[in-house]
Amino acid sequence: MIGTRVDGTRWMQAEDGELADARVRLDHFLRGVERRALRMAELSVGDKDEALDVVQDSMLAFVRNYATKPAAEWPPLFHRVLDSRLTDWHRRSTVRGRWLAFLRPARDDDDDSDLLADIPDPGEVGPLARLAGADAGAALDGALKALPLRQRQAFLLRIWEGLDVADTATAMRCSEGSVKTHLWRALNSLRVTLEEHR
Repeated sequence: MIGTRVDGTRWMQAEDGELADARVRLDHFLRGVERRALRMAELSVGDKDEALDVVQDSMLAFVRNYATKPAAEWPPLFHRVLDSRLTDWHRRSTVRGRWLAFLRPARDDDDDSDLLADIPDPGEVGPLARLAGADAGAALDGALKALPLRQRQAFLLRIWEGLDVADTATAMRCSEGSVKTHLWRALNSLRVTLEEHR
């Protein structure tokens, strides 16, 4: 039988010891994945605060929907939720950008202001690379941001998270062959881009 906590999270009804053990395992899993998930979201979103919101939302959705699943299934399920939340964020930001463009006043052709000055610099180095202070870190950060979304996902899930091909395919909602293709392309791009840092 399934019980429901006050916050809406479903838990299997069990003895107090088993319930406490399940909560500890779930907490340990989320603590173990939070930093890497934040970095993945930051690479995708480009803003640390927005990335933090996406990761927190992903964790809440994961706990609500998958806390009762076996712990072995948690990594691909969490990354599937994170991927869905990132896709939703990109959709919302696209719509938001359309409305903002519509609401901006019309530009006067005689206006000498630089349109590029209002665009954020995509070459801005992330906080981890600044802390490391190494050119290679900054180059890797830029190279990961430059990868197409699916290639970046395959690289981060397989290489960074260490998921196997099957779990990565589950998280990305694609075939195992697609995972291998995306990873191969990502690795080739990174080799070319980061050649001088070898």
